[in-house]
Amino acid sequence: MLEEYQEILTVDEACEILRIGYNAMYELLSTGKLKAYRNGRVWRIPKVAVQDFILRQINSQS
Repeated sequence: MLEEYQEILTVDEACEILRIGYNAMYELLSTGKLKAYRNGRVWRIPKVAVQDFILRQINSQS
């Protein structure tokens, strides 16, 4: 599904994958809906966290 991406994503990459803007991404990060961690001022998002988020969204619509 996301084979071309590294295991740890940047905010830009996660926005590209989810096709959302920065404001929406930072909302997901700040509320904890998308699991990630900060390295200083920079967010790092595990690829598995994005995959889990997508699956949760699919399951919640069922």
